Amino acid sequence: MATMEIEFKFCIPADRLKAVEAALRRGTVVRTRLQARYFDTADQQLAAHGMVLRLRKEGRRWVQTVKATGDNALHRLEHNVDLGAASATPDIDPQRHQGTPVGDRLTQLLADGGAPLVERQSTDIVRLTRDVRVSGPGGAIVEMALDVGKVVAHAGTPEQRESPVCELELELKRGDVQGLVSLSRRWSQQHGLWFSTVSKAERGARLLAAQDIVPAVKAEAPRFATQHPDGRAIQQAVVASCLAQMLPNASEIAAGSTDEEQIHQLRIGIRRLRTALRELAGLDVASGLFDAGEWEPPLVDAFRALGALRDREQVVKLAQPQLRDAGAPDFDPLAGDDTAARGPSPGDAVRAPAFQSVLVSLIGFTAAGSAEAAPTHNAEEAPETPSVPAPMSADDAYRLLRKRLQHLHKQAVRDGARFESLDTESQHRVRKRLKRLRYLAEFIAPLFDAEGKSSSAAERYLKHLRPAQDALGEFNDEAVALALYREAAARDGRAWFAVGWFSARHAVHAKTCRKALGGIEEAPRFWKKGD
Repeated sequence: MATMEIEFKFCIPADRLKAVEAALRRGTVVRTRLQARYFDTADQQLAAHGMVLRLRKEGRRWVQTVKATGDNALHRLEHNVDLGAASATPDIDPQRHQGTPVGDRLTQLLADGGAPLVERQSTDIVRLTRDVRVSGPGGAIVEMALDVGKVVAHAGTPEQRESPVCELELELKRGDVQGLVSLSRRWSQQHGLWFSTVSKAERGARLLAAQDIVPAVKAEAPRFATQHPDGRAIQQAVVASCLAQMLPNASEIAAGSTDEEQIHQLRIGIRRLRTALRELAGLDVASGLFDAGEWEPPLVDAFRALGALRDREQVVKLAQPQLRDAGAPDFDPLAGDDTAARGPSPGDAVRAPAFQSVLVSLIGFTAAGSAEAAPTHNAEEAPETPSVPAPMSADDAYRLLRKRLQHLHKQAVRDGARFESLDTESQHRVRKRLKRLRYLAEFIAPLFDAEGKSSSAAERYLKHLRPAQDALGEFNDEAVALALYREAAARDGRAWFAVGWFSARHAVHAKTCRKALGGIEEAPRFWKKGD
């Protein structure tokens, strides 16, 4: 059966497992042992293209499955073939999936690569499943599955490695995706769960590669399903783009990673998301998620917690060589600084219930309208979905986006003309507004490419912003450094050299920022008709 799978997956802290299982058992549960073998080419072509091919024994029956990533964080293409009960393990056969969208993708990928399939890893899982009916306007039938077990690589060899599995999956079986979202939020909040993007197949691949840290995920442009999307579709595509950067990095950090680049990229993703939610709110007023009162505080708290120590460390790394060349005494301004001890760790910040709640809600928002993709066994039983106002038309949406870009552009030019006379906080706001201008331009550039404007037009505009971005970035780093060394001066008098040095440079750098911002005025505005 070919389906579009819509599900959430959460990691369960070890000390919460008993409570989660007890809560699940308040309804009727089915216990099944799942023993799976995963296949790929030796050079992992399937994994590289977001595909999984597995053969799994479910109780006494064997099922062959192929999965592939869908168009957002909730969607996965899937095709299952029930092979029945067998005394011997069946052979893997990709042709069993032929004629389905995901099967045809698999066939083409294997044909292009030409490499044979080999078994890569295995899993041994005990699964408890329970169907839950979510009542109300966003009603749904959701299958909850508690998986406890292990992933094994190099089984039966001296190099055998294992990784424990302890996770809760919630899959939409029928009804409204918002029913799935509301149930997922409730369970994640009650039990301290965090959203995970790491599949069992990926766990096995990491074991095979002895890989403890994976590369950070960087931002990519939104993918719009049509050439002229309406307001809601624009919002969904842009938020999905932000989440595609945030979720993998957040998943790693929540699991314990302290990798600097993952933290940095998550902070960039949060900045981009806040810009999207702020600047695109008018495209669909019916979207309650674009109410700043709900999403702003958790995102700000996480952003600040993730940057509390990193910003200070990065500034010191940049400042120390310059100060040393200027003849400053050897001195560590972070010695005795208890900033890290006073705040939450990166993992705590990401696992915070309020932050996880925002992630779950926004993931659901990107999938809204896709509930019909879930298999419906009886259409008459599907809950009614209340009517909502129609989203803004494509023409009106483009008009509003032009207006927002033009407003931010003019504001940047106006800020530049008076930059030197602004107070410190106002100068910092100029930098944040310029980031919003840049992110909004990056978000909607593909829309204007579709209108016939070349991508180079948007690239030329963004190129004009870079000198101002660089100047404001350096100016901000030195402002942070000045404040940091002033704090340190209360502990060690050697910090006064740096205070004087950065203070003397302040006026010169403010002038540099004014000139760089002035260059934005001549930037070719790709969103203007006729330009």
